[in-house]
Amino acid sequence: MSEKKKESWEWLKAVVVALVLAFLIRQFLFAPVIVDGESMLPTLENSDRLIVNKIGYVFGEPERFDIIVFHAPAGKDYIKRVIGLPGDRVEYRDDTLYINGEPLEEPYLDELRPLYEDGLTGDFELDGVVPEDELFVLGDNRWHSRDSRDIGTVHIDEVIGKANVVFWPISNIRIAK
Repeated sequence: MSEKKKESWEWLKAVVVALVLAFLIRQFLFAPVIVDGESMLPTLENSDRLIVNKIGYVFGEPERFDIIVFHAPAGKDYIKRVIGLPGDRVEYRDDTLYINGEPLEEPYLDELRPLYEDGLTGDFELDGVVPEDELFVLGDNRWHSRDSRDIGTVHIDEVIGKANVVFWPISNIRIAK
């Protein structure tokens, strides 16, 4: 084999290996996602680009207040915050989250509070408890979010992964909490 053909073959192998690795990483480990809409303001802004950790929930379960990406009805992927875990009773009363009768603080909503005189979340109560293998999710910008109040609980198998690293725009690179 000539030296030129040998060099071309080496380049071709390197490109194929790089493409296979990129595919495997995106398919099984991490994937980029673009925020579409204002349902997660102020935590996430429209057009923010995030990295979704797809492998984290293979070894563990979602925790309360994780930001997750999941397959929603109508073939869309949604980005929301986990509020209720399996077995939880979820209630909002007087703009306060109650889980199993205990009030919980939501500091990630503090920026929004001054903007809504009538509260961030209308009063509601989940009928019963969050079913086994399901999650109750809400957007942070509650008045502008389609979430478990509309679509019901989310089965754990629909969860793509945890999303909390904003990588674009560069001026907004951060860990979203």
